[in-house]
Amino acid sequence: MEPKNKPEVIRNRTTISDLWKKEDWLAVWIGVVLIVVAAIAVISKAFDFTALNFSKWHLWEDVPEKASLAAQMSGVFWTKLARTFLILAFLFGVGIKLQGERVTKFLPAFLGLFVLAIIVRIVSAEFTFNRYLEWAFWALIIGLLISNTVGVPKWLKPAIRTEFYIKTGLVVMGFSVLFSNIAKFGLYGLGIAWIVTPIVIIFMWWLGTRILKMDNKPLVITLASATSVCGTSAAIATGAAAKAKKEDLSLAISISIIFTILMMVFEPMIIRWVGMSQIMGGSLIGGTVDSTGAVVLAGSALGEEAEQAAVLVKSIQNILIGFIAFFVALFFATKVDRQNGQRVGANEIWYRFPKFIIGFFAASLVASFIILPVYGSENVGAINKVLDQYKNWAFVLAFTSIGLDTNFREIIRKMQGGKVLWLYVIGQLFNIALTFFAVWFLLSGRFFPIPQLDNYSGKKAEPKVVEAPAPAKTAAANTVAAGNAAAANATALPANTISLEQAMKAD
Repeated sequence: MEPKNKPEVIRNRTTISDLWKKEDWLAVWIGVVLIVVAAIAVISKAFDFTALNFSKWHLWEDVPEKASLAAQMSGVFWTKLARTFLILAFLFGVGIKLQGERVTKFLPAFLGLFVLAIIVRIVSAEFTFNRYLEWAFWALIIGLLISNTVGVPKWLKPAIRTEFYIKTGLVVMGFSVLFSNIAKFGLYGLGIAWIVTPIVIIFMWWLGTRILKMDNKPLVITLASATSVCGTSAAIATGAAAKAKKEDLSLAISISIIFTILMMVFEPMIIRWVGMSQIMGGSLIGGTVDSTGAVVLAGSALGEEAEQAAVLVKSIQNILIGFIAFFVALFFATKVDRQNGQRVGANEIWYRFPKFIIGFFAASLVASFIILPVYGSENVGAINKVLDQYKNWAFVLAFTSIGLDTNFREIIRKMQGGKVLWLYVIGQLFNIALTFFAVWFLLSGRFFPIPQLDNYSGKKAEPKVVEAPAPAKTAAANTVAAGNAAAANATALPANTISLEQAMKAD
């Protein structure tokens, strides 16, 4: 006889039809299609699959080679624009159809959203705007301006699919996350990215739920992941695992973007002011600035070595997205959302787990252990160059959707009397302090040898420009013999160097 108070089992059914009906899986298949076609196009060189990319242009800057926006709009420009729209409209349109919704309403709305995305890409490609604020900021601003002034027209709403676009972008992004990055920076990167990150998440969870007494636990864990890993990408993955509401996700992303802009501008200034080395400064930026794009910009402000260190730390940190999403799904299913007397089966954990993370991992594994060994880093780089634009278009569509779907009154209401802001600020300060300690311990040279990051990307070393030493003669004699001296010294220089005269001619 069964006991009367037998624990109830949480059951959320997963069926085979989820593979072609659920948004998570459809994001995986769209990402897979883009990756496969891009790989075939690059490796076979049979056709062009590149998406439209706006080059930098100048509006008011007084520079020697001033590039205009109109100069980009040649025949190739319009061909790529049409190709980009048709590919994305077709893939996302099929996804909408498979989810049982009306494509006839989606396609006109998607065209309108795509036009807004074009405006975002144009504005963010302007030289000054591009230098200080990345496209994510402009996408959010344009969307917010519309939603908080004239309002979002009803016909545009079927295309506002924030999670769908960004999940697809994350699957595509997985191809660029190479596990070989761990080997390049070794224990240094692991110590900075993999030890600090979970500690920060645990600290912010404790701060939000115990000290600040926040009831919205999905928002707490989403904001904690956005702060400690990589902003939007981690927020989407963790929010899906914790079943966060759309408004919570928008709030976490909005706060992350605002502070990312501030840190991107001021963190390099502070690093220079305290006299930190490039490798330490870059690693600190990679571990604390949320957005990958902002990491590149902030790192490059310090120098080439700092940029390399920043990108490596952030790339290693990005690998954690899938692991964190899995553990958050497990934690929320078994601890947070479980009621007294309920048992959680494996099916519930699988049901909660964001399936697009499988696509993220699969893309990373294929790139790292199949494409890279077989076709080489040059082909992997070329494929990523193509995929980066599709990923960027997906993210621009997503960020514009976030802006269109966000109302300032809702954001203020969700602040819970300032608790959300305090959670982010205190959590980010803790993140900076802990990351700085890890960077100092590993890269200051006091305890471990400082690693050499030269040419970490696999590019061939550029020849060094060396000025030939002048013979001990009079100034007049040196002037007469300048040509002969340069020629003689060019033959005497090491193989990987060139003379100053040769370098000037090459320019």
